[in-house]
Amino acid sequence: MKSNVTHDHRRAAIDRLIERGERRNLAIVVETAGIRGDLRRQALEGLAACRASAELESLAEETSLDPSLRRRAGELA
Repeated sequence: MKSNVTHDHRRAAIDRLIERGERRNLAIVVETAGIRGDLRRQALEGLAACRASAELESLAEETSLDPSLRRRAGELA
């Protein structure tokens, strides 16, 4: 993501990914360490809204992911 994009624009972009059901791109947002935690959680919740159980299960097992995100992914899977 570009560094000069506002937080609101980033949230809107994630909302568009959710609306389009772009599961893989949402998973990438969750996995990207340089993105703020609230945006990563928004993408994680978006995966649940898209019924992306395979992606959520994969994220729950991803050891490089923050433990709180892994735990939430497991709850949503």
